[in-house]
Amino acid sequence: MIRGILFDLDGTLLDHRAAADAGITDWVSGHAPGHPRLAEAAALWAALEEPHLAAWHAGECTWQEQRRRRLRALCRELALEAPGDLDAAFAAFAESYRAGWTAYPDAADAVAALGGFRLGVLTNGAQDMQEAKVRAIGLDGLVGPVLTGEVLDGCYKPVLACYTGAAAALGLAPEEVLLVGDDVAKDVTGPAAAGMRSAWLDRLGVETAPAGFPRITSLAELPPLVARA
Repeated sequence: MIRGILFDLDGTLLDHRAAADAGITDWVSGHAPGHPRLAEAAALWAALEEPHLAAWHAGECTWQEQRRRRLRALCRELALEAPGDLDAAFAAFAESYRAGWTAYPDAADAVAALGGFRLGVLTNGAQDMQEAKVRAIGLDGLVGPVLTGEVLDGCYKPVLACYTGAAAALGLAPEEVLLVGDDVAKDVTGPAAAGMRSAWLDRLGVETAPAGFPRITSLAELPPLVARA
């Protein structure tokens, strides 16, 4: 029986990609007006995100250093001279990125419809930033605790202990929890290895879910799915 719901944050409740794309496009445009590859900047930045975050999760660098590495790598790809102060340069991007934080239109209603369950957010970002995102999109106090590796003994999705720790934070066993998110490895097959239920949120509706896992294209489909479980 499902008694708890864990939401992924970026790409599930918050439109991270739109905010990041706009933020890095603004940054490149300001740093190198008229750059011939400006239209490619968002895709290049998106491709750099996961490997550098993974290095931070693995303890290979600090949170701040992975930011510097990402920006330095983007500049190298675009044949730009890297800023002398990478921290200040990233802060300029972050300001624009934060200005773009918005919830998906289906997020608030889905959270409200699931109010009878123990709720939480399980995300791989930095604790302070992810909490700030939840506040910015108006879900603070409504989605339960924000759980990152910083409060889960250094465990990030898809490490098995991340899921068991998140379930414990809700006061539940893994099999009593369903995780919904947009990343197949981190939000679907990963939690299954811990005995947790999962649902894949495929907002583009263009792919096939892994065998045996439900696929939804909107959070509006989540409350009926849970009711049938």
